[in-house]
Amino acid sequence: MPGSLATVRSALEPSSRSSSTDALQLVGELGPDGIANLSADPNYSPPSRSNPPRSLKAALDAAEPRRDSSGYTTSDSSEEDYDALRHEPSAVIVGSKGGGFEKESIEKSGLGINGNRTYEDIKTPAKSRPTPTRLKSIPVTLNKLSEKGRYILTADDEALREILRVGIEREKNPDKKRRKKFSDLVFTRQFTAFDRQNTASADSPFHGFFTLFWLGTAIYCARLAAENWTKHGNFLGTNEIAGLMFHRDVMVLGLSDGVMCGATGFGLVLQKLVNAGVVNWNREGWIIQSVWELMFIVLVLEWTLFREWPWTHTVFFVLHGLVMLMKQHSYAFYNGHLSETYKIRHTLERKLKQLDSTEPVKTPSETTPRVSSMSTSYLDHRPTASDLNQRRQYRRSSMDGDSNLKEVAAAIESGEPLDVDQIQTFARIMKWEIDALSEDLKGKSSSGSNSYPENLTIANHYEYIVLPTLVYELEYPRSDKINWYYVAEKVIAVFGVLTIMNLVSQSYIYPVVVRTIEMKDAGMTLPERLKVFPWILSDLMFPFMTEYMLTWYVIWELILNVLAEVTYFADRGFYADWWNSISWDQFARDWNRPVHNFLLRHVYHSSISSMQVNKKTATLITFFLSACVHELVMWCLFKKLRGYLLFLQMMQLPLVSLSRTRWLKGRATLGNLIFWIGIFTGPSLLCSLYLII
Repeated sequence: MPGSLATVRSALEPSSRSSSTDALQLVGELGPDGIANLSADPNYSPPSRSNPPRSLKAALDAAEPRRDSSGYTTSDSSEEDYDALRHEPSAVIVGSKGGGFEKESIEKSGLGINGNRTYEDIKTPAKSRPTPTRLKSIPVTLNKLSEKGRYILTADDEALREILRVGIEREKNPDKKRRKKFSDLVFTRQFTAFDRQNTASADSPFHGFFTLFWLGTAIYCARLAAENWTKHGNFLGTNEIAGLMFHRDVMVLGLSDGVMCGATGFGLVLQKLVNAGVVNWNREGWIIQSVWELMFIVLVLEWTLFREWPWTHTVFFVLHGLVMLMKQHSYAFYNGHLSETYKIRHTLERKLKQLDSTEPVKTPSETTPRVSSMSTSYLDHRPTASDLNQRRQYRRSSMDGDSNLKEVAAAIESGEPLDVDQIQTFARIMKWEIDALSEDLKGKSSSGSNSYPENLTIANHYEYIVLPTLVYELEYPRSDKINWYYVAEKVIAVFGVLTIMNLVSQSYIYPVVVRTIEMKDAGMTLPERLKVFPWILSDLMFPFMTEYMLTWYVIWELILNVLAEVTYFADRGFYADWWNSISWDQFARDWNRPVHNFLLRHVYHSSISSMQVNKKTATLITFFLSACVHELVMWCLFKKLRGYLLFLQMMQLPLVSLSRTRWLKGRATLGNLIFWIGIFTGPSLLCSLYLII
């Protein structure tokens, strides 16, 4: 396939030259046989480098994104590519249901076909993305021609030929979209880090410290409860917080939450109308959905104000409302994307029928495109369910399929005569694309029974609503049964941790809050209150840190695991080892994986594909949206809109940049220390600012 410019830096220099400034850059065309005709670029000026690569392999290795030992990209890369992920074999259960895993691919992984691995035997590393294969050498032949400055480069290695080919195609079409708007997340069967069923956690050398922590916490809380009983006749002390939670509107709160969850069915109704052709998703459908989402969150906030709920009711209702909002958005926009794919497939099927009824002419047709001018090599890469990710990568890097399809559609629509070769080739191209679109509509559905539009049912919608994930897929990995002893254990732990949180809040946070309120009621000026600000900050630091950690534990380790168990949801990757974070972007990715996955798909990648922004702008949009939502939660707590949390969260961006400088890069302990200082002081600082100012 002739190309435009293929740029390769020559590793060969004339023997009479020793300066790096004399290095050549070769430009030319890459042929379909892997041979490139190259010549020296007279306009090339090599950059000054203290230690340039000495070979083509070294240059390619240097250009590759750096990865750590676990296979994850380092903090230099802020983007995750779903399609580059591969299923971890140890996270796949042979013969289990859900998740889109095919039997053939599992057999190739070496797990066998007897299903002898049980769910409790899974041992999934927290970071299981594989590193790319390193080549010891790259076979390249560079022959100098008789003509001055002309060379022949022969790429015998398939990987290098693919790199050169894709590079040429990108240069030919610089404005070509290379990222799909929606990419499938990889859901695997795994446990959370602190779950007792996680054998990796149970075998950890630090498991004893986990036991010691809860033993110490239990002893301390028992002593605190005994002291409260002695002083107040109640284990919870004066018990204002518990009284605030349960003194009124508990039933109204439950009913309101049920109505709110039921209202998410609006998205299902809209998608039914889209599938019926009443509403066009790309024209007015997404606008209707966006207006509904805005109305939904406004009604949630207005209801809390109308009922004059205390902060406990308000925070729960608003947080759950935000969860329902994200679920609706993912459901609607993913199904809207599938509806457009479904329409395209239907159009291609109609064109194929029109082609089948076409009578071929006996003489070679003059209608364009001619078969000889078309590139059909990509048709050998048949789309299969067991290799869906590889097919998508190929289609994203190849320009041939799209151009061929447009030319074929134009030729059929024109009604001009076609010969036998054209009809057969056109049919191959259209059938290939129909198969590819069918695989997209099938998604993660292993059996195809949930493929679009069969998934647009009440049962499928509301099952997704109760699943502990914010990203909609046609199918998820599922467990085979419910362990009710495990559910009981987690439920008891939820009430136990909530009791501990109540004790800490009642004993150490509530008195400080009352004292600051009394300062304002007594008429103390702001400068006078600022004088006691450091003492309030120090009084709140330890209890707020405790509450912060316990809040995270009760939600992401206990409540989400209970939901996952009772809904047969097998992917328990609700968080990663965020406590080892060395930068704030790593913390943002790891501490709340469900929200991170939602932002990654529906904000970050959608911004790149829909708004045509670069990665830095998409990161800024994602952080700003997240900061606004967090500031909304602070308003629910304090009924004040100050922007303190928004400002501090946006300050994480320059801190992320700082973590990549030579002063912090590669210093994991220092980065982790800075991270923990921020976590230790952040919650108490925010609370103190809202109370004092």
